[in-house]
Amino acid sequence: MKMKKHITTLMITAVLFGLSACGNAVGAEDLGTQGGKIQVVTTIFPEYDWVKEILGDQAGNAELTMLLDNGVDLHSYQPTAEDIMKISDCDLFIYVGGESDEWVEGALQEAVNKDMKVINLLDVLGDSVKEEEVVEGMEAEEHEHEDGEAQEEEHEHEDGETQEEEPEYDEHVWLSLKNAETLVGAISDALQEIDPDNKDTYAANADAYIEKLSALDGEYQKAADNADNKTLLFGDRFPFRYLVDDYGLSYYAAFVGCSAETEASFETITFLAGKVDELGLHSVLTIEKSDQKIAKTIIENTQEKNQQILAMDSMQSTISEDVSGGATYLSIMEDNLEVLKEALK
Repeated sequence: MKMKKHITTLMITAVLFGLSACGNAVGAEDLGTQGGKIQVVTTIFPEYDWVKEILGDQAGNAELTMLLDNGVDLHSYQPTAEDIMKISDCDLFIYVGGESDEWVEGALQEAVNKDMKVINLLDVLGDSVKEEEVVEGMEAEEHEHEDGEAQEEEHEHEDGETQEEEPEYDEHVWLSLKNAETLVGAISDALQEIDPDNKDTYAANADAYIEKLSALDGEYQKAADNADNKTLLFGDRFPFRYLVDDYGLSYYAAFVGCSAETEASFETITFLAGKVDELGLHSVLTIEKSDQKIAKTIIENTQEKNQQILAMDSMQSTISEDVSGGATYLSIMEDNLEVLKEALK
């Protein structure tokens, strides 16, 4: 079932009404004269970490906020009044831009700082953004309408014509290192415009970081090229479509990446177990923090019943506590590479 955002413009207006007397965030023209800090608000961890890398030793010149910092993933997140206030007067706001972020439009319309720069990841990537796909054996999502009844993707209008709903795009664009290079460049450009006194530092930091992303991208391609097996099988949601497409890999999964479902049908379990046998797979994968219930059930229904369960981290639950422990976008993607190598054996 799709997770909808039901925060109304009226509510956002009410939250922000009291902010109008507080003034705008420090603009670029004020940074050198008033000692103000750049206010940057991001929704998810990858954006947060990319900003940190670009700021480098200028991190003290900015106040950086990650909104999804309580373990709730992008698809379940509901902004608080405090979150909306932080967005209202920041200098730079970065968000993914898919269906899960439908609430953002209202927040931005009522923002106090009309000069803020906004980066929508899906907009930056443009035509390279992919629609969600349902592959063979996957549970197709039903979408519940206000009447409580499950509806198909098509609906009939008053004129009698049947029209398809707008396509749903795969939001997990950060799991492509190639996308990350493009997005880091866009964030660097925005920071340089906000703080021109430090533009050379931001440009140099971004260039150095993009080189690291490119090098890791090459390691992923090498692993895929050298693999005997070219297929991943997830007993879970599958947010890694951008990653597998980058390297020419195939996949099967129980659910699409944005699914809120937690139970797989008998038919899905049987199909995935059969694929494990057919392809001779030694691993069934999950995403981070999975209870592994579906993966275990798949394994129990295979012929060998001895496959290992591996987890890849989609960074949808990464929080500041993990950052304090040393987690970075690159370190998580490096760990994912090692899991990928094992899964492709």
